Amino acid sequence: MRNLLYLLLLLPLVMVSQENDSFLLNMSEITVKQGHDSQFKNGVTAWKKCYKDNEGDFKWSMWKRMQGKGNVYTMTSRMENWAEMDDDSADEAGKNCRIKVIDLILPHVESVNYNLAKRMPKISKSNSNMSPDTKIVWVYNVQISNYDGFMEVVNEIESTVKKVEGDVRGSWYNVMGGGPEVSDYFVVVPFKKFADLDVERDGVWKIYENEKGKSKTEDLKAKFRSSVSEDWAYIYSYLEDLSY
Repeated sequence: MRNLLYLLLLLPLVMVSQENDSFLLNMSEITVKQGHDSQFKNGVTAWKKCYKDNEGDFKWSMWKRMQGKGNVYTMTSRMENWAEMDDDSADEAGKNCRIKVIDLILPHVESVNYNLAKRMPKISKSNSNMSPDTKIVWVYNVQISNYDGFMEVVNEIESTVKKVEGDVRGSWYNVMGGGPEVSDYFVVVPFKKFADLDVERDGVWKIYENEKGKSKTEDLKAKFRSSVSEDWAYIYSYLEDLSY
């Protein structure tokens, strides 16, 4: 299956059990051509059916980005380590379904942006497996200008949130290279449904202020602002019918 995904340049939050808390996350943002949304989804559905009928065992998740420019999907998967990149074993299901990708998916794709990131377990949720109930994720991205300052802030905030709430709210990832438009780090916060976004609760800065005081919070905010050069966030919706 990996060879088929390389053909697509499609490989990134998969909901399967893994033991390695510092796994590698494959991420591919797929921008679909304007007016081709239905054809793209039909192509992925046909590919998924073919792969399932051929008893393929690779798992992936498909997500739809809710904001921003273009009609963007993200396909995700994960690897335990870099050594999996060396695995060129035959995938008969992938070979048998290759034509579905060429004929039914690629004609409707405008562009694909592939990236790879590593999970950071020390500052992430204690359970590395995303709950099967997760249907929405909020992803906050940062490009940094000062690594030491940034990590000091993140460690300070997350350790405080963990002390107060028993665990942190999301999982942090370190992006492995990429172009100038790619984040250096991002955090994924899961939700079961859109209504959960309406629930009012203290933000992480408020939690920190309640524990450490306003003066120390303002100092930490200043350090954060000086360490981050760019930041942005998107919400993604899980597409069960296009996932496998």
